Amino acid sequence: MEVSTVTTIAQRYERILARMARAAQRVGRRPEEVRLVVVVKGQPLPRIQAVVEAGARDLGENYPEQALPKMQALAQVPDLRWHMIGHLQRRKAKIVAQYFYMMHSVDGLRAAQALEKRLAQQDRTLPVLLEFNVGGEAQKHGWPAHDEAAWPALADAIAPVLEFPHLQVQGLMTVPPWRDDPEAVRPFFRRLRRLRDFLARRFPRHTWEHLSMGMSHDFEVAIEEGATFVRIGSAILGPRPG
Repeated sequence: MEVSTVTTIAQRYERILARMARAAQRVGRRPEEVRLVVVVKGQPLPRIQAVVEAGARDLGENYPEQALPKMQALAQVPDLRWHMIGHLQRRKAKIVAQYFYMMHSVDGLRAAQALEKRLAQQDRTLPVLLEFNVGGEAQKHGWPAHDEAAWPALADAIAPVLEFPHLQVQGLMTVPPWRDDPEAVRPFFRRLRRLRDFLARRFPRHTWEHLSMGMSHDFEVAIEEGATFVRIGSAILGPRPG
């Protein structure tokens, strides 16, 4: 890869970190409360290597099988953390259970059961986030959470997942509806935060510290609304080839 491309990726990475810090400070938060997950789905290995060289240590992948060769290529990098951020096909649960640091997208009971089975076989626990559909979009994955009046029933639906001994539920994740104006996405982020607070009251024995929300075009609004993870790809690595 050309030196100019490596430099560009490093500069984008640093600019995103600076924007994240300013967004946190605007609402009285400490910048270190928010972690950047660089989304590498569909990206060539040289670009991924460039952002890792720039300092990135949290990488997000949507497809477990596509992560494996990247993991192997970067195996010598210390403290690299791989985050599963896409819908889990149950037959791929073994890969997530064995190789990933965290899963952001447990989007239903069947996915949770598949992951619990594989983790139990490996005698391993995994931090996970529960994915919720806060916009009511039929094409989106996640437990339906757009109707706040239905949240008590929603809490009953997720209760079995909280009892799985190998899943460490640590918070919530969402992919909100697309809006050209990031401000128009703010209500969806607020809804996820309110849902987190509701579940924390309903299940006080569990940890609900994380909110994974916000991507390249709306991450600053997400941070202002409480995000602890933002998932950013193209704003750092550029458009995916092809």
